[in-house]
Amino acid sequence: MDSTTVFLDAFLNRAVIDKYLPDILWGMIITVEVALAVVATGIALGLLLAAVRSFRVRPVNVLIVLFVDVLRALPPLVLILIIYFGLPSVGIRLSGFAVLWLVLSLVLAAFAEEIFWSGILSIRKGQWEAARSTGLTFLQTLTHVILPQAVRMTVPPLTNRTIAITKNTALGAVIGVPEILMQAQTAQSFSGNATPLLLGALAYIVLFVPVVVLGRWLETRFAWGRA
Repeated sequence: MDSTTVFLDAFLNRAVIDKYLPDILWGMIITVEVALAVVATGIALGLLLAAVRSFRVRPVNVLIVLFVDVLRALPPLVLILIIYFGLPSVGIRLSGFAVLWLVLSLVLAAFAEEIFWSGILSIRKGQWEAARSTGLTFLQTLTHVILPQAVRMTVPPLTNRTIAITKNTALGAVIGVPEILMQAQTAQSFSGNATPLLLGALAYIVLFVPVVVLGRWLETRFAWGRA
């Protein structure tokens, strides 16, 4: 066989595609479910922590900063392995899906909190004072005046960080979550062919290229956001 035939047989084997494509598609569904759950909970928790930090209660802020620094320093894979294999020893058992969602959500929350906090700090002090002078409480000022501006300014960096973290759904393969990479690796093992791995790569492209394009559009759309 010539080199082209060998390549096609190794990476684009029609029989392997027909057999394992449904598994890859199912992995795409699981990946989307995890990613959406991570984005929703991670960003919401990050915004909540940044808002709480705005009250400048020293003991609370120390705990928030400690949480953020630890989660940003530890590789997500280490956290996944610790929670998945460590918690059962103390009687707590979580599914692979739950562990992956929990870890990635906490990591995203840590980064999101810092991004939102930077946005809050960038708002001029005069806007706080002007809002308070109208009779608004601190919480009302934060909710109705400061956060809308801060959130708008943080869209570009938050979008980029969200994309980077949601791609870590591939780490679910190490704890048996049937996402794209897990399905591709399993199929490759059974078939003895690299075609499933190429299908997995194409699946990631199909899922995340539109997200990257959306992120670029959001970055342009909110580029003016400087308070």
